[in-house]
Amino acid sequence: MAGRRLGRLAPGSSILFLCDMQERFRHSVAFFPQVVAVAARVLQVPVGPPCPRPTEPQGCRELGVPVVVTEQHPRVLGPTVPELGAHDLPKHPKTCFSMVVPAVEAELRARPHLAAALLCGIETQACILQTALDLLERGLDVHVVVDACSSRSQVDRLVALGRLQQSGAFLTTSESLLLLLLRDAAHPCFRQVLPLIKEPAPDSGLLPLLGGLGPPGGL
Repeated sequence: MAGRRLGRLAPGSSILFLCDMQERFRHSVAFFPQVVAVAARVLQVPVGPPCPRPTEPQGCRELGVPVVVTEQHPRVLGPTVPELGAHDLPKHPKTCFSMVVPAVEAELRARPHLAAALLCGIETQACILQTALDLLERGLDVHVVVDACSSRSQVDRLVALGRLQQSGAFLTTSESLLLLLLRDAAHPCFRQVLPLIKEPAPDSGLLPLLGGLGPPGGL
């Protein structure tokens, strides 16, 4: 097992990337509402309300995962959709496909302890893929949340997921990601995250694609 990358996650060494979930993509990207809803579930854990009253079904800021939000050419493609729940987070405008623009690069340099990046957003074959490659080159483990990523074309989505896997990214689901971050049902925030896990994530159209991933395959 020496030297093998296992894809373990810890909140203190992870960063969440939310890519280009903007108004103009609402009617062109497949399963856009569902992908945004799944990404919003993931976001609740890193930046949810202060922890917590046990009766509130929400995430917990105590996990301390920093968040990067980008917008592709926002003057043309519009703002981030409100249902993502990222209204209080700074948005990094960009025209390049990778999210690793200079401001994000500076944030990564300011956090030398980071070991893993968690990716949600659109489009899988463009901005998600190119962001993942840039982050992998920087030595980070990259976890692509497959039920929170999509494309206009499901063929592009499928091939991009295979390409990401070939390049060394970990393919994961939103529930698996949350459980990897928590690691233990005794975690003080587990009860706040539990409602997100008990309620199945919205179907973002993955089941018809899964057979095409092939070996090493699986999520």
